[in-house]
Amino acid sequence: MTLSRQQPATPSAGLSFPRQHARTQRFTLGVPRGFSVSPDGERVVFVRSASGTDRSHRLWVLDLPPGGEPAERVAADPDVLLAGAEEELSPQERARRERSREGSAGIVAYAVDGAVELAAFALSGRLFAAELRAGTARELPVPGPVIDPRPSPDGRLVAYVAEGVLRVVGADGSDDRALAVPEDPHVSYGLAEFIASEEMGRYRGHWWSPDSDRLLVARVDDRAVRTWWIADPAHPEREPQRVAYPAAGTDNAEVRLFVVGLDGSRTEVAWDRERYPYLARVHWSAAGAPLLLVQTRGQREQAHLAVDPATGATSVVRVEEDPAWLELLPGVPAWSADGRLVRIADVADGGSDVDTGDGGTRVLAVGDRVLTDGRLHVRAVLDVGPDDVLVSASAGAAAEAPETGETHVYRVTEEGAERVSEGVGVHGAVRAGAVTVLVSARPDGPGSTARVLRDGEPVAVVASYAQRPVIAARPRLTEAGPRRIPCAVLLPSGYAEGDGPLPVLMDPYGGPHGQRVVAAHNPHLTSQWFADQGFAVVVADGRGTPGRSPAWEKAILRDLTPTLDDQVEALHALAGRFPLDLGRVAVRGWSYGGYLAARAVLRRPDVFHAAVVGAPVTDWRLYDTHYTERYLGTPQDDPEVYAAQSLLTDDGLSSPEVPVRPMMVVHGLADDNVVVGHALRLSSALLAAGRPHEVLPLSGVTHMTPQEQVAENLLLLQVDFLKRSLGLDRD
Repeated sequence: MTLSRQQPATPSAGLSFPRQHARTQRFTLGVPRGFSVSPDGERVVFVRSASGTDRSHRLWVLDLPPGGEPAERVAADPDVLLAGAEEELSPQERARRERSREGSAGIVAYAVDGAVELAAFALSGRLFAAELRAGTARELPVPGPVIDPRPSPDGRLVAYVAEGVLRVVGADGSDDRALAVPEDPHVSYGLAEFIASEEMGRYRGHWWSPDSDRLLVARVDDRAVRTWWIADPAHPEREPQRVAYPAAGTDNAEVRLFVVGLDGSRTEVAWDRERYPYLARVHWSAAGAPLLLVQTRGQREQAHLAVDPATGATSVVRVEEDPAWLELLPGVPAWSADGRLVRIADVADGGSDVDTGDGGTRVLAVGDRVLTDGRLHVRAVLDVGPDDVLVSASAGAAAEAPETGETHVYRVTEEGAERVSEGVGVHGAVRAGAVTVLVSARPDGPGSTARVLRDGEPVAVVASYAQRPVIAARPRLTEAGPRRIPCAVLLPSGYAEGDGPLPVLMDPYGGPHGQRVVAAHNPHLTSQWFADQGFAVVVADGRGTPGRSPAWEKAILRDLTPTLDDQVEALHALAGRFPLDLGRVAVRGWSYGGYLAARAVLRRPDVFHAAVVGAPVTDWRLYDTHYTERYLGTPQDDPEVYAAQSLLTDDGLSSPEVPVRPMMVVHGLADDNVVVGHALRLSSALLAAGRPHEVLPLSGVTHMTPQEQVAENLLLLQVDFLKRSLGLDRD
C-alpha cells in the first residue's frame, strides 16, 4: 500500500480549543471528501482544502495507474481560476449551501461524466469544466449565476441552471442554449424545491438519460407557498429576504416532472400528483427505465414508478405502506444490473419489545428477495454492482453483540452479507468496479482515514490535511437503563476515581436523523471540552434517533415526550456507574436539541436545573411540512397534538408550582430553517409568565454558525452561563 503525501497537521502553539474548533470549521477543513471513482479504476476524484484552516477547496485526482505508483495532483484550483479574486455567491447558491449545511468555499461540489473524465463545477456563479485525465480546467462562457452544473454521461455536454432556466452547453463551451424557461418568476426548472433539499435529501432537480440525449427535469412552482421575510435587524437599510416557506399545514410548492429533449421538446411525466405530491427520489441508469419514488403528504404510503420516457406514462413497480411513516434513505430506489428493484424496507418481526421499545428490522431487498436479516440495520445503499450491493449498516437487534455507535460497510449478495470495514468505528464507502474508497473514523484517534482498495486490497491512502485537535476526546460508549439507551460519557481530563461527583451536562440532539452517540473521536470533541471545564457530560440517543430499529425511531409518532423521558432514564441509570451529581444537572442543545433542552427545564425542573436552548423549534406550526407532518400530522387535523408538543403552551410556563430554571436562548437572526420567530415567541411566553431568562441574538447567523468569532465565543458564553446557573462560579 502506498501512502499519499501527508501535510503536517500541527496546530498553532497556544491555540485554545474554541478558537481552533471554529477556525477549522469543526476540524473538517483539509479533510478529503466528495469522492468519485472512475469505472476503469484508474482515478479517484475528490475535493480538499490546502490546510486545516483553509476554507477554499480544490479539486484533486488520485491517479491509480495499473502497475504504477498512486499519485495525487490538483485538477482545479479556485485561486488560479478566479485569478485571486474573492469568491462571490448568488443568493440562490447561498440558499443551496445552507440546505446542505455547507460552510466552506471554493469547489465544494462537482459532478462528473460516466467515465469520470470530465468534471463540472461552479465558482462565483461561473461555470468551469476540468479534464481529469489531462489535468486542465477552463471556464465555459455561459449566462449566470450558474447553479448545479452536471456533465452528460458521454461527456459531450454540461447541463446547468441559471436564473431558474435549465440550459445546456457543449463541454468545449460551444452551442449554449436554453432547454426549459420559466413561465413566470414563481417557476424554476432543474432545481430542488426547499422542502426536498431541506428534508428529503434530494438536492438536485435534473437528471441525464444514460444515452445523454435527454433529461428528466423538475418544474417547481412556489406561488402557493406562503411568503416569509427574513430581515437583518442589525442592518435596517437592507431589504428583507423573501423565502417561500411551507410551514406545517400550509401549501407546498407544486412539483412536476418533464422529459426534456436537447431540442427543447417536452413530455410531462404523469402520475397521480394529487395522491402523491412529494417527488422524493429520481433514478435513471442503464439498468432500467427512469425510476421515481413518490410519497403521499402524510408519508404513510409511497409508490415506486417506472417512467416511459417516450410518452411520460408511469407504471407502478411497488407500493409500500406504514402505519407510522416511511423513512427516506440514501441510495434507493435503484435498479439492479438485471433490472430488479433495489430498496430498503422496514419489516415487522413480531412486534415491539416492551422493555426496550425496539422492534422491526430494516432490511435490504432486491426484487422479491430480502437479502439481510435482523443482524443488520441497513442505513444506506452505497453502490449496486453486477452481482452484489454495497451497503452501510449498524448492528441489528439480532446481532451477536452490541456495537454502540458503530456503522460498518457490508457487501451483500444472494448468499448473505460480508463485512468490508474492520475495527470499531464509523465507516462509509464509495465504489466503482474493483476500486473502493473506504472512509473510517475511530474513537481512539482524531480525524478519519480514506483508504483506497482494489479488489479488497489496500493500494493507497488519501492524505488528510486536517489539524490535530489540541484536546483528545475520551468518550465511554455504553448503554443505559432498561431500554439500553446508547450513551457516551465524558469526564474531565485527569479526573481520578475518588475525586467526587461532578455537575452534569446533558448534551443531546435527541431527535430524528440526529445520531450523536457514534464510535468516532471528533464528534465528541466539543463535549470533551465542556467536560474539561468541570462537567460530567452525557450524550444519550433515546427513542426517535436513528441507527437502532424502526420501532425505536417511530416511538415518537404524535408524541415527542419519549425523547425527554429517555434523557431522564439515561441520566439516572448512569448515576450509579459514573460520578454524576444529580443535584446539579444542566442541558444544552441546538435545533431539535434546543427544543429538547427547553422542554427539559419546563417539564422536568425536578431533574434539570439550567438549559442552553440553541435555535429551538418552539411552536411546531412554524416548522416545515415534510418534517413536522411526518411526526405530528397537520395543525388542522391534529391541533391537540401540536398544542401538547409546543413549548409556548407548556404547563411549565404558567404553573406557579413549577420551579424557575435559568435558560439561555440562542438564535441566529438570519436562520431561514428554524426562523428566529421561534426564539422570540418563547421569550415572549417566558416574559408573560414572569420567568427570567437570557436571549442571545446572533446577527447575520443562519442555522449554521460558520463564522469563526461567533462559533468560538458561543462556546465560551455557554460555559459562563452554565457555571453561573449551577453555582460553579462560587465553588
